[in-house]
Amino acid sequence: MLGLTVQQIAYIFQGAGWTIVLSLLGFVGGTIFGLPLALARSARARWLRVISSGLVQFIQGVPLPVIMFVVYFGISIGGFEVPALVAAGLAMTLYAGAYLGEIWKGCIQAVPKTQWEAAECLALTKPQRFVHVILPQALRIAIPPTVGFLVQIVKNTSYAVVINFFDLTYSAKVINNSTFKPFTVFTIAALIYFAICFPMSVMARRFERKLHRN
Repeated sequence: MLGLTVQQIAYIFQGAGWTIVLSLLGFVGGTIFGLPLALARSARARWLRVISSGLVQFIQGVPLPVIMFVVYFGISIGGFEVPALVAAGLAMTLYAGAYLGEIWKGCIQAVPKTQWEAAECLALTKPQRFVHVILPQALRIAIPPTVGFLVQIVKNTSYAVVINFFDLTYSAKVINNSTFKPFTVFTIAALIYFAICFPMSVMARRFERKLHRN
């Protein structure tokens, strides 16, 4: 089959499974880290904006493979041995959190100021204004860029190969080294990446249309 054995193709798909696991870790961790960053970047307190902005700019200014190296070997220097999955997950959390925080900050600030004022006129507390008035509107704005970045997270998991994490790119590289058929092997890998990313974009568009109807 395509010059590859069933076992070799299964090995590539096994790597794809770990790519999905790492993508989920990056997105969930990035959400937990990114939402407070977005709120801090939108806060009235100047010191919060300065600190969060500096953190975001620092993370965005460092290439993802370097972040993975620093996390993986930095933890080892500290005397702790961690699996490559944990190190890659932490690195993806930092990376995704910085970008999602900026995306969501823009979405929050895109809600018209009059909406804040109208909610204030209803005598709602600030948390109530944010949860019941601002957040639902920001969610509609946030879906397309968030899903677009989620696709980037899936593709950027390939950088984990620098710390020998077993993902789709790593498994394709191993099979290529044993078969010397790069076109076949990496075409299969590309198709798998596409099969993972394309449905997310389709589901996001449907969800976006549903939100706008509501």
